[in-house]
Amino acid sequence: MCCGMVVNLFAQTPKVPYTSSKFEQLGAELPSPNNTRMADGSPGHEYWQNRADYNIKVELDDEKQSIKASETITYTNNSPKDLPYLWVQLDQNLFDKQSDTYKSLTYSLEDNFGLFMFIEYMRRTNFDGGYQILSVKDKLGKPLKFTIQRTMMRIDLPTPLKAKGGIVSFSIDWSFNITDAAADPIYTRSGFEFFEKDKNYVYEIAQWFPRMAVYSDVRGWQHKQFMGRGEFALPFGNYEVAITVPADHIVAATGELQNPLAVLSPEHLKRLEQAKTAQEPVFIVSQKEAEEAEKKKANTKKTWIYKAQNVRDFAWASSRKFIWDAMQVSVEGKKVWAMSYYPKEGNPLWERTSTKVVAHTLKVYSKHSIAYPYPVAISVHGPVGGMEYPMISFNNQGRPNPDGTYDKKTEAATISVIIHEVGHNFFPMIVNSDERQWTWMDEGLNSFLQYLAEKEWDKDFPSQSGPAKKIVSYMKGDPKKLVPIMTNSEQIDLMQFGPNAYSKPATALNVLRETVMGRELFDYAFKEYSRRWAFKHPEPADFFRSMEDASAMDLDWFWRGWFFGTEPVDISLDSVFFYKTPDNKNVSENGNIKMKNINPFIYTNIKGILGADANKALNENVYLYGLHLSNVGGLISPVIIQVNYKDGTSEIIRLPAEIWRYNPENITKVIHLPKEVSSFALDPHLETADIDEANNHFPRKQMPSQFDKIKNGANAGIEEEED
Repeated sequence: MCCGMVVNLFAQTPKVPYTSSKFEQLGAELPSPNNTRMADGSPGHEYWQNRADYNIKVELDDEKQSIKASETITYTNNSPKDLPYLWVQLDQNLFDKQSDTYKSLTYSLEDNFGLFMFIEYMRRTNFDGGYQILSVKDKLGKPLKFTIQRTMMRIDLPTPLKAKGGIVSFSIDWSFNITDAAADPIYTRSGFEFFEKDKNYVYEIAQWFPRMAVYSDVRGWQHKQFMGRGEFALPFGNYEVAITVPADHIVAATGELQNPLAVLSPEHLKRLEQAKTAQEPVFIVSQKEAEEAEKKKANTKKTWIYKAQNVRDFAWASSRKFIWDAMQVSVEGKKVWAMSYYPKEGNPLWERTSTKVVAHTLKVYSKHSIAYPYPVAISVHGPVGGMEYPMISFNNQGRPNPDGTYDKKTEAATISVIIHEVGHNFFPMIVNSDERQWTWMDEGLNSFLQYLAEKEWDKDFPSQSGPAKKIVSYMKGDPKKLVPIMTNSEQIDLMQFGPNAYSKPATALNVLRETVMGRELFDYAFKEYSRRWAFKHPEPADFFRSMEDASAMDLDWFWRGWFFGTEPVDISLDSVFFYKTPDNKNVSENGNIKMKNINPFIYTNIKGILGADANKALNENVYLYGLHLSNVGGLISPVIIQVNYKDGTSEIIRLPAEIWRYNPENITKVIHLPKEVSSFALDPHLETADIDEANNHFPRKQMPSQFDKIKNGANAGIEEEED
């Protein structure tokens, strides 16, 4: 009897052509495991990475807005291959007059965007911001042959650098003109801002020195040209940097200040000491002092010396306009400096929020990834819209009105950008992914943690990415214009870059945490990935495999759909049947929920298998509903069903994504319920990014149109800001 029942039950499953590739393992899409990167997503016993240590001297010309500098790079080759040449990044060549970035821009002059891009292009023809490489020499001072290939420079070595521990030192002298950040807001990650009223500058200096490219086990040299979008792949090392600026400037930088007695006044030193135990930020340089410095310009210079250990980059900021506040906070049992530097134009907003947000970010990110290992984290308010470097970030969002007033939207923008940029200390400054190749591995993961930090700051924070409903408008866009998350950074359309590389992966991880895995399982796996790849160079496969390895969940269907595909979630509840049994006496047809007589033979088998007690319950409460579901969008998703009973109560039933594994297009799910149902709804809390709510209800429910939303004062834009 048992076997007969099984045969008949399986006979009810519709037979379709084989289309379940959505549940196939990611085989060819991922590289094969090996001794450097293992099948569980962790570094292998033969994992290696090269190293670059820097000693740099740089001088800022505040009159000409230019830089002149020299460096000694000590490069260690831990790879198993001798290297006949080295590749160095010259990212500042993006602003060279002959830059391919501007030559390759395509646009028309029929819309505002095209006009904007044309103006930017014309501005660049009058500015030469590329490197002037003055010399490249070996440690004995002898010239080394070098070839500049756009934003890369090859240095030919007299003899190959030996594998597994070979070390070479060489020096480079260079100069360049600093970019006016306002002249190119799309591509500028470094530059100056000029304040007409007091005739002073704020400088934020990054991508400013020739930097070693990454040589890795995955692709050899990462020397893909910098076109402006794909950011930076860099090796770790130690830095000692001497920064010479006008004597009245305040300098913020990666690392720890080595000569405070030489550059700070006794009063500033006293305030720094007070800040170590303060519960609120302490002004090291007050607004009054900064305003006094604005009125006159020093004729002498000072040199600020900073050291940083085990970092992948170095950036700095300088201005006589800087207000500076600081406090020490406890992060996972360790004291860390949280600091902010900003001109008076940022106040009162910045003195009220910035350093506190820095401290908050360090605590939340440390809880969800790894304990923050560095001694300081800095937020600088200046010309760059938002950019990150080890221990320091540049944040232009959130400037108050000239009279000092600001609204909640401006405040939220300030908090949001600081969380995001400070959060980048973890991804990619510590978990050091290849930004030149995969923007999502730092921006997407960081945007996800940014959302968690925003909600811990304020549960009603108006987050712009993270919640599933925020990505719906992008997911339902023209399929011809969408590309997978797993697309190289430089190949993502400029207008789609934010949703693709930031918001969609952030949403995917939020769906994975809240709906697919659950918080406890997700959080453990995410921390394990972070721990494994801290201070190393992870690839996408390492992330995918680590998340599965630490959770015992097969997530290949999830990565395939969300990261390798462009299909949206759109599950339709097409119809519902009430299965009437011989014991149903009082149940009547309910609107669109039709009656269907259950197969008597199957019903007899069910009763026989259930046994006496369950059989009695079945006879008293026989409410069997068959739900016909179709996957209209194509993206596999768990099925979340809200059951609304006739007595006014409701419950949520959650079904895993594997419900689609035999037929990813159409399924029927029979559910046994204790009471008679009035209606069903899919995804009632909008947690799967389903792009069409109208087909989620049965019987169908009239959804408000956009006109109705506007009429009721709740259009999409307002709704986005209020959430």
